[in-house]
Amino acid sequence: MSNKVLSHKPVRKAVFPVAGLGTRFLPATKAVPKEMLTVVDKPVIQYVVEEARAAGIEHFVFVTGRNKGVIEDHFDQQVELEQTLRERGKQKALDILAEALPGPGQTSFTRQQAPLGLGHAVWCARNIIGNEPFALLLPDMIMQDERGCMSRMVDVYNETGGNVISTEEVAPEETHKYGIVEKGAPIAGGFKVNGMVEKPAQGTAPSNLIISGRYILQPEIFDILENQQSGAGGEIQLTDGMLELAKIQDFFGFTFQGRTFDCGSKEGFIKANVAYAMWDKKMAKALRPELEQLLASIKPRTA
Repeated sequence: MSNKVLSHKPVRKAVFPVAGLGTRFLPATKAVPKEMLTVVDKPVIQYVVEEARAAGIEHFVFVTGRNKGVIEDHFDQQVELEQTLRERGKQKALDILAEALPGPGQTSFTRQQAPLGLGHAVWCARNIIGNEPFALLLPDMIMQDERGCMSRMVDVYNETGGNVISTEEVAPEETHKYGIVEKGAPIAGGFKVNGMVEKPAQGTAPSNLIISGRYILQPEIFDILENQQSGAGGEIQLTDGMLELAKIQDFFGFTFQGRTFDCGSKEGFIKANVAYAMWDKKMAKALRPELEQLLASIKPRTA
């Protein structure tokens, strides 16, 4: 990271839009928020919060919906549990809980009363963020790397200012499924974004770089989202707001080289569990033979 004095405000706050219903995981998410489903031994949302914390984020803003109170409880102190663990001499378990706990005043929760889209969820955090840049991390996306994606993005931001978005490469025939950036000149560990297009027709994409769920945005996005018309699906789309913001501010891209798991899908969730289990040396040693045996012997059900 650069040691130079910044000419722009640092990124201190992060927004986590966690109001989604998680219908693809019913009945599991009937009473448990999808963000609290576990990958190995941590809820999905904890991986994302830890990524933000490692990037120097000091304040964690959760945009919630109905039945999401357990997320607030997870990031709070559990006095009775801690007392029981202390009485039983379970110091290792106490250390795990302490490591995951944000400091006093570091979390805020605000409600998105209606499912009006990602752009609307971001707008709901406007009064907590105030007039400063902020990180936005989509909680379904777990990004596995020795150094977190957001930490690398903050490095780019510290050099460039403006707005920074993470991107990943996909096969050219897949570009019509995603938001795509037009790659400009290289700069400060990333590149200048010359344009963005949402789900371009096949064969028309300006690159094979998709927008992949991590953003650093300037607070002017809030005024744009407040007055923005509904877009695809009748929702307030964040990409539409960024396209407007790009008319007056610079955007820069960072290409993430780690692995991303979309835990909003069943397949991505299972892949994340396997990948993080295999990242643990002891667990990998025990699991690898069993996984190989399962892959060789189990056949899909016929009905």
